[in-house]
Amino acid sequence: MSHVLIADDDEAIRALLSEFLHIEGFATSEAVNGQRVQAALAEGGVDLVLMDVRMPVKGGLDVLREAQGGSEGLPIIVMTAYSTANHAIEAIQLGAYDYIAKPFDLDHVLVTVNNFFKRQDLANQVQALQAQLGERDPKDQIIGTTPAMLEVFKTIGRVARSDVNVLITGETGAGKESVAEMLHKNSLYSRGPLVKVNCAALPETLLESELFGHEKGSFTGAIAQHKGRFEQANKGTIFLDEVGEMTPGTQKKLLRVLQERAFERVGGSVTVKVDTRVVAATNKLLVQEVAEGHFRQDLYYRLNVITIHLPPLRERRDDLPALVEFFLNKHRYMPGSPPARITEGAMRALFDHSWPGNVRELENTIRRATVLAQGGVISEELITFSDADERQLLDISQRVRDGASWQTILHETERATLNEALSQHHGDRVHAAQALNLPLDEFLQKLRSYGLIGDLVAVN
Repeated sequence: MSHVLIADDDEAIRALLSEFLHIEGFATSEAVNGQRVQAALAEGGVDLVLMDVRMPVKGGLDVLREAQGGSEGLPIIVMTAYSTANHAIEAIQLGAYDYIAKPFDLDHVLVTVNNFFKRQDLANQVQALQAQLGERDPKDQIIGTTPAMLEVFKTIGRVARSDVNVLITGETGAGKESVAEMLHKNSLYSRGPLVKVNCAALPETLLESELFGHEKGSFTGAIAQHKGRFEQANKGTIFLDEVGEMTPGTQKKLLRVLQERAFERVGGSVTVKVDTRVVAATNKLLVQEVAEGHFRQDLYYRLNVITIHLPPLRERRDDLPALVEFFLNKHRYMPGSPPARITEGAMRALFDHSWPGNVRELENTIRRATVLAQGGVISEELITFSDADERQLLDISQRVRDGASWQTILHETERATLNEALSQHHGDRVHAAQALNLPLDEFLQKLRSYGLIGDLVAVN
């Protein structure tokens, strides 16, 4: 039974909350000031504190400051009157989990308390899962405790140390690259390199040279021998992203590599042998592509020895809290600063969104909100989502298939690039302009033309 400490100098409020929470299945105790709260926390056995901001002897904000000012995840929910809402914001900045405004509704109190314990349970599950999979690399973004994601983790654990080919399926932005990284990290090939190739980003002639290399003089501009990605990935892993975009000619050559682990460079006759683990990914339904004659059936079966399917974010919304917490820690406003905090209203906005861009869109949303909040409290109004054009930009190949014009795609790309530069430099327009090698006045003019000039606050 979870133990909730109720701290308020008003005896009637303590009695009301104590009786209510006791009926709802919680063990309760009471404290009349902040000193009593500190003593109870020091003794242990308290799972959560409901604490008023203003109390005699020592108030709630004093307790937060002396506990772990600026840290995250303190087991404290503050209670404050509407007239002192600024205290609630400060309390969250100091590490409180959430706040309840007085006069409060008991049903809202119960929801907030239950949400705290649900979050604790989720954090414990994630920690246990991380312990099973080993220490998490800061770049890893594959997080989840829903049944579908647990099945993904189990499959990774079963096949990582084998040398079989793996096909990762799922929508754009779902995290397929992160799965490939985890497969490599836990494989027998982990001492070798992980080489990534985006098959949708290169035309057939360049893709063939990129994969298999070329000999000097094999085509115009080939001024020296070039080793391809398969050679670079020898004794390691090659990740073929968007493999469904390969043309039939490249598919044929890839099939031979999978069968014989050998190939010739473009323009060459010497056979090159490699020992490389192949992991491929696609957002297409390859079975349908095979049926329509767009993808070789024999290649499909070679790639699809083991399939790992990543569900879209909208089908695993219970993973949102853990993902949000991860991205808040990853994208801090300034290096060394504490992570931003997020309000319940902001979390509701995230839960209500459909996430067409999946985990990638969520990461961009949290990064943007952190910048707008300047590392403080992310409220509901700071949660903004990409417009339809930017969502489509997540897959340029899809935009081409949709018939978007050259100018439209350039417009979308430029706007997204400006936004990305601002996000990476924490809203600092001077450094963002320098990163893009643009004069500041030209950079600012572009921000105005795309309606971005008022979205982010410059540091300088």
